Amino acid sequence: MPNNEQFVRFDKVDKSYDGKVLVVKDLNLDIAEGEFITMLGPSGSGKTTCLMMLAGFETPTNGEIYLDKNPISNIPPHKRGIGMVFQNYALFPHMTVYENLAFPLRVRKVSKEDTDKKIDKALSMVSLTGFENRMPGQLSGGQQQRVAVARSLVFDPQLVLMDEPLGALDKNLRESMQYEIKHIHESIGVTVVYVTHDQGEALTMSNRIAVFNDGKVQQLSSPDKLYEEPVNSFVAEFIGSPGMNFFDGKVAENGGTKFITSDGSYVELKSKPAEGNGVKRILGIRPEHFDIVPAETVGVLTVEVVSIQTTGSETLLFARHDGNEVVASFRERLELRSGEKINLKPRKPNVHIFEAESQTGRRLL
Repeated sequence: MPNNEQFVRFDKVDKSYDGKVLVVKDLNLDIAEGEFITMLGPSGSGKTTCLMMLAGFETPTNGEIYLDKNPISNIPPHKRGIGMVFQNYALFPHMTVYENLAFPLRVRKVSKEDTDKKIDKALSMVSLTGFENRMPGQLSGGQQQRVAVARSLVFDPQLVLMDEPLGALDKNLRESMQYEIKHIHESIGVTVVYVTHDQGEALTMSNRIAVFNDGKVQQLSSPDKLYEEPVNSFVAEFIGSPGMNFFDGKVAENGGTKFITSDGSYVELKSKPAEGNGVKRILGIRPEHFDIVPAETVGVLTVEVVSIQTTGSETLLFARHDGNEVVASFRERLELRSGEKINLKPRKPNVHIFEAESQTGRRLL
């Protein structure tokens, strides 16, 4: 577990490639020693650029990056003592597994005896004992990625960076590797900075997640808080599969505990939002926070069924409300027909209100 000692620090970091457009904007981020933190976001959001600056393959345009309280922007990558795992494995194809793992030790002038011990230990961690003499081309994709992970750990780094390391693997293998990487992290306590666009991966593996968009960290928090308490509408929509449902409307001016949707329906709120009754707002409800209720129930959204999809553990209802798509999820099977009208009642404690002015409107409730 993290020991809360600051280990990595981004201090007012900007990055521009053309001197004009900033791909990373005023980044301030502290990472604790022993933490598993994930940089999550869509393509072009700045997350990989941040990782490359930490690794030393890119240099900040402004600001400074600190490792164990020491500035590192002018230190070349090979002198930072950081392990790195890439999506494409980056193994030397002409070298055996042993030789691939020995390479970073040879650079550090580790003795043959200690090299053998460290390679045995690293291969044991990734369940590849006995594979020392195999060539990368003789291994499956999952085995190659295990070798890449072992190589990043073999010289006992304090920090390991992982850039979309599981992106090339199939679903089952990816899930297996998620467990293995998380287990290794918990076993040896190394600090891990992980980059992915796969939110399920991030939610499963991380102590904390930094959600990036437009070069900025929109929210940095634990997976649970990120899901239950998104700070703005971008995070609310990006986190979750499917993401949050949004409805245009406004909070009722009198009373302030009802939200009036654009078609005149209303739903009940758990409390009065912090500000802005009678002003255009967005109502946010996650798919699992709906109940199907009888027609005479008040405070409901009447929707038209489009289709039903059963995924095994849950049933997804796809519907329309006032021209917009609505997705609701249920544990039980549903016997509904396309075109049928039903009433969905949001669960009051799980209803959110956001500003409507931008894609990143603040959450007000």
